[in-house]
Amino acid sequence: MHAWPASEVPALPGKGRDLRIHDTATGGRITLDPGPVARIYVCGITPYDATHMGHAATYNAFDLVQRVWLDTKRQVHYVQNVTDVDDPLLERAVRDGEDWTELAERETALFREDMTALRMLPPKHYIGAVEAIPGIVPLVERLRDAGAAYELDGDVYFFVECDPHFGAVSSLDAEAMRLLSAERGGDPERPGKKNPLDPMLWMAAREGEPSWDGGSLGRGRPGWHIECVAIALDHLGMSFDIQGGGSDLAFPHHEMGASHAQVLTGEYPFAHAYVHAGMVALNGEKMSKSKGNLVFVSALRRDDVDPAAIRLALLAHHYRSDWEWTDQVLADAVERLARWRAAVSRPDGLPADALVEEVRAALADDLDAPAALAAVDRWAELQSSGGGSDEGAPGLVSRTVDALLGVAL
Repeated sequence: MHAWPASEVPALPGKGRDLRIHDTATGGRITLDPGPVARIYVCGITPYDATHMGHAATYNAFDLVQRVWLDTKRQVHYVQNVTDVDDPLLERAVRDGEDWTELAERETALFREDMTALRMLPPKHYIGAVEAIPGIVPLVERLRDAGAAYELDGDVYFFVECDPHFGAVSSLDAEAMRLLSAERGGDPERPGKKNPLDPMLWMAAREGEPSWDGGSLGRGRPGWHIECVAIALDHLGMSFDIQGGGSDLAFPHHEMGASHAQVLTGEYPFAHAYVHAGMVALNGEKMSKSKGNLVFVSALRRDDVDPAAIRLALLAHHYRSDWEWTDQVLADAVERLARWRAAVSRPDGLPADALVEEVRAALADDLDAPAALAAVDRWAELQSSGGGSDEGAPGLVSRTVDALLGVAL
């Protein structure tokens, strides 16, 4: 599966700062020192509907991570998956009377278009669950053969108690885990499981649903968590720098994935930092496909909203915060974009070297995009009153906003 084209990232004078970021597992900020190649895995979409603002906010956060690392003169090895076979996708295809593969391909293509328009830097590896199946089957077999997985009516489950670190990612108690498992795709009430929290690794073939050859597992399809583990281990190995996604993935998805990988390899941790973006609401409720309360990136683009304004609307909120999308949020972003473009259109201006360092410092401090925007706002306001004579300043500001914030002025 191919990703989307990369926009050019301008080079800035000097060097950026190491990223200090909030780690869900420890509950505090840690400073990451990845070495010359930074490694990040971000969980991708289940392509049964278009990209909404919740998606866009999540991928915007991890795009900033990439940009901070690139500014430190590191390479970035970024991997993202596409869950192109799963219950919600199959259910939507049945509802709409559409072939599930055509639905997945169409929505994945639209997602690529949205990411390109928003200037999100693409992953180095963009992998679908279906194409990963040949690598998933041996991992499930290894877990089963090691006694860390068991069969139940043909399905294969992971036994969470085999990982001594289980629970370290989300730090939730058993009851909270059980409730979230039921809410987020698990089946804690299924009779016969060793532990109600045990997640499915391999689902035996169901009538009328797609299935693949699973070798000794029989025909079926992979569970959600093992999909990402197989892709991450294949392309990044253990102990990569950041495992990322929305805050609703901390449990069960990232918790289970970490346990799968740690039992498979005997190593700890799966990732050095677990980083989670907040939720975006509309009309008082979290945007979600199940609720249908969605604002789509593609719909805004069709209405001729500048993608740079959409991106500024996302950047106006700290990535870990939960916030609500409103018409005013977008109007404020459109107005900010106009002010910034007017400021950099002048032939000269106030020196901007200090601004570059302000933006760098803000983003290195747990991706504080609102502080970075405020710094550019101050420069633009002073610029509007004139008085500067630095001919290179407007260009430097434009390149800084592009390189670090992904906004083309």
